[in-house]
Amino acid sequence: MEGQHIRGRGRLADYSNLVKLPHTVFALPFAMVGATLASYQFRVTAREIGLILLAFTAARFAAMGFNRIVDRGIDANNPRTKMREIPAGKLTVGQATAAVVVASAVFLGSAAMLNRFCLTLAPFALAWVLFYSYTKRFTRFAHLVLGLALAIAPVGAYLAVAGHWSRPPGLLVALAGAVLCWVAGFDILYSMQDIDFDRSQGLHSIPAALGARGALWFSRALHAACVLLFLLVGRLTPSLGPAYFAGVGVIAAMLIYEQSLVKENDFSRINAAFFNINGAISVVFFLFVLGERLFA
Repeated sequence: MEGQHIRGRGRLADYSNLVKLPHTVFALPFAMVGATLASYQFRVTAREIGLILLAFTAARFAAMGFNRIVDRGIDANNPRTKMREIPAGKLTVGQATAAVVVASAVFLGSAAMLNRFCLTLAPFALAWVLFYSYTKRFTRFAHLVLGLALAIAPVGAYLAVAGHWSRPPGLLVALAGAVLCWVAGFDILYSMQDIDFDRSQGLHSIPAALGARGALWFSRALHAACVLLFLLVGRLTPSLGPAYFAGVGVIAAMLIYEQSLVKENDFSRINAAFFNINGAISVVFFLFVLGERLFA
């Protein structure tokens, strides 16, 4: 049984497990970071927050559901994933496809209700998060594609509030880059447990290409870049003060701890590094950013 699996029977549990609903906590708080940063210059309404949450959840549902459909044959051959909902027969391809279509429509509808700029960009964002599912078939850098898919969340939330690109323009670039590096870094760690399987199936990943040692150093470099980019976000946003930079310090410490849990010859604590630490990182960082905004 994979980590973060909702126990129980019934369609609600099946669909939740299909898209690993608890994993929403990874990037959703960073979407709220984007909205919070925008609030320094623009008024944020409860309606906008609700639509941001709906759009993010729907896009993630569509992306994960599509991934499970595309990868169902691969999942069936991998001992670690063969009990996922489609290969295990808990959901049919048709049921999963219908759910993805509905989720995609909800995402596009939510974007349309936010503003014209979000609606214009939404189809491209959806196309990118769906495209990720094919990348492991032809590039070792699928982790970076996934990172950019999740990096859309804080950028989209900022645009939902502001209605246009950030000023200075580099703010959203740095914010997206930080999330990209964070996600790609921990996805490389998670992929290390499939090194042998990926090689046997001709699938591409950093661990399969570089081995465990090389993958660890690649992941560490990405996480170092993540911290530097979050510091740059602080420099580009004059309104941010000590609480924000304290939050970046906490993030750095948590990433160091996460990296310490995984060794090139010991993958036994990968689930703790992937599920527990990363869920905490996003929530803790958002609380620092929100605290800065509310009480500074």
